[in-house]
Amino acid sequence: MLLIIREPATPEQITAMLGENDFYIKCVVDLERLILAGGGRLHADSEGELLAAGSLQDNLWGSSWSPYTQEIIYESMVNIRPYQNRSMQILDETVRVRVKAIMNHLLGGQ
Repeated sequence: MLLIIREPATPEQITAMLGENDFYIKCVVDLERLILAGGGRLHADSEGELLAAGSLQDNLWGSSWSPYTQEIIYESMVNIRPYQNRSMQILDETVRVRVKAIMNHLLGGQ
């Protein structure tokens, strides 16, 4: 189940978002609005939900999170932008730190 998370997620929301992938949640974080969408089969699903909800493309960054290990993987096709990021990996350390902070706050990571 794909959800937009604006406040710290409940255990039920985490379980629902795990439905597609079992061991991790594909997420897209909006760095300006401090929200995320997660739980779709593809990062692009979450990206589309946030764009439809008013987010701007330049503010969206894809990653995946495991509730079991608390690990964040900063890799997604939505991160490829020739003018901003030339890789599936988030290359800018400042962006990675901001993504991590938002994910930890909203998903309960460390």
